[in-house]
Amino acid sequence: MNPNRTAADATDVVLIVDDVPDNLAVLHDALDESGYTVLVATSGEAALATVAQARPDIVLLDAVMPGLDGFEVARRLKADAATAGIPIIFMTGLTDTDHVVDAFGAGVVDYVTKPVRTRELIARIESHLRNARAQGQARRALDAFGHATFVVRERDGRRLWQTALARELLRQHFPTVPEVLTPPPVMAWVAREALRRRAGADPQGFRVGQGARRLTFAMHAIDDSGDGEWLVVLREDSETALLDALARALPALTAREVEVLYWVIQGKTNRDIGDILSLSPRTVHKHLEHVFGKLGVETRTAAASLAMARVGSPVR
Repeated sequence: MNPNRTAADATDVVLIVDDVPDNLAVLHDALDESGYTVLVATSGEAALATVAQARPDIVLLDAVMPGLDGFEVARRLKADAATAGIPIIFMTGLTDTDHVVDAFGAGVVDYVTKPVRTRELIARIESHLRNARAQGQARRALDAFGHATFVVRERDGRRLWQTALARELLRQHFPTVPEVLTPPPVMAWVAREALRRRAGADPQGFRVGQGARRLTFAMHAIDDSGDGEWLVVLREDSETALLDALARALPALTAREVEVLYWVIQGKTNRDIGDILSLSPRTVHKHLEHVFGKLGVETRTAAASLAMARVGSPVR
């Protein structure tokens, strides 16, 4: 057994997919001696069935096989949210640039050329498993605290991992977009924001709306190279929920006064508020006078600050 591997690592499961029995035997023995639990499949179809049943920690995938080839197997695994996070290493004799590009386009994290050098392959497996474990721990922690986050790969818009809340919010707002891809409007913002960040500009968020519900995005660099990976944090703001929070925190206000105050907090002028609520600017002014009197303040800024303090967080 590899002395660098711990007892906890001994549960790592590697699936080898190759239609040549001799290749399977060599890799199986090398990985078994290194302390891995090894599964084998001799076709693309068998590989998909094995993944569905056993859920390996990493897949070693032959590129060229009869029937379902490695490229299609990788695409199918990455298209399924349940298996998209499994690292895939391609094993191939195809070294042309186009084949390498196709492999990464299918979602693999690495590739080795045949004949496979087992010591090099095992080193790569250990590296990718460490990365996968770290990402898994981060994802579970974010899930536990109810955060909506995902990691997007800039070159193809693929969501490399995502928390359950992020998946659900994106599904609700973009129901026709596959769960492993970033919605086009969001991806367009990611591309623009990546260029801005590399030029040294300040971060800019992004917001999409659906009725009274709005989804706000913020982006943080993980790997800001040309093939970069970005952590995207989502927050859903519901106008209805925020109005309800204001009404509960400020029970002296009428429903209309709460609406006027909400839009004051959003930075709207009396004329803007009148257009939104179908009121005259004079009527908006009257409502604001009542709000000031009930809250014991004299200015719009003071009213907004008091309301946000009562609610407990910025109403944005």
